[in-house]
Amino acid sequence: MSNDNDQTNQSPSWQQAVTPSAAAPKKEGWEREVLEKLAFATIREQRARRRWGIFFKFVTLTLIAFALWTSFGPSVSDMENVGPHTALIKIDGTIEAKGAGDAESVITALTKAYTDPGSVGLILQINSPGGSPVQAGIINDEITRLRKQYPKKPLYVVVNEICASGGYYIAVAADRIYVNKASIVGSIGVLMDGFGFTGTMEKLGVERRLLTAGENKGFMDPFSPQSEKQKLYALGMLDEIHQQFIDVVRKGRGKRLKETPEIFSGLFWSGAKSVELGLADGFGTVESVAREEFKSTNIVDYTQREGLSDRVLRKFGAAAGASAVKTFALEMTPSLK
Repeated sequence: MSNDNDQTNQSPSWQQAVTPSAAAPKKEGWEREVLEKLAFATIREQRARRRWGIFFKFVTLTLIAFALWTSFGPSVSDMENVGPHTALIKIDGTIEAKGAGDAESVITALTKAYTDPGSVGLILQINSPGGSPVQAGIINDEITRLRKQYPKKPLYVVVNEICASGGYYIAVAADRIYVNKASIVGSIGVLMDGFGFTGTMEKLGVERRLLTAGENKGFMDPFSPQSEKQKLYALGMLDEIHQQFIDVVRKGRGKRLKETPEIFSGLFWSGAKSVELGLADGFGTVESVAREEFKSTNIVDYTQREGLSDRVLRKFGAAAGASAVKTFALEMTPSLK
């Protein structure tokens, strides 16, 4: 009986843990202790927040400094003389104003390479489907001028994947053209492309309201029926630019060019076939040309590259509006591609 009474009178251990009478008596001043803990936690959080703020400010300043260094830092020609070397300039992408192959950037690089006393020769590496006949023409003219000014520094073109249309327009200004046997070369022609939406507009019940002062101010408007007169005018302009292209190729390649009825038709050929046709001179890479032609494997890249700030702005779409305007405004511009 005594055992039963003892068990009856005893409370379970979990009840003892939560029963106030069974709990240890509270310390005096516990409120102050809690407040101190909260205060210290707040201070630690503020310190951590301040440290992260300093870190992000440091990163931001570092990026700004790097952007400024990239944009205004020393170029190849400003550095110490690297000794005899092969100068390399790359055109990679569409040839267009403010693009990868714009005339301003390419000519700046060419000028620096030619004027550097250490450069023994230049390699222009091209990987381009073409682009603006204006930009290509400016580069071609400048190469011709610089070659005459610096006759002891040959300029050779090395084709990567493709050297077509506007890319080839530039290439023919060089002393020689080297390709890979599988490269794409040629496309000596001009095009002007766009769209016509008149049929679609009729189906949707959309009316085009175009007001112009000048008979041809709405030239080749994609939302109006095509004018035969304007079409003939555009074809005449394309023929004119095409003839300019043909003249440049004939002048650049001279007797090396084996003309056929299709050579100026806009067709393109493999690198191997382009050598047979005289569109190119042989096979080679940047390294092999530097080694075998210039006897200098020390290659210095003079290519003018886009600064970090420009890349960031482009990444976040700062140029989107300008690109949209350009797309509509220049839709019908003649193109070598």
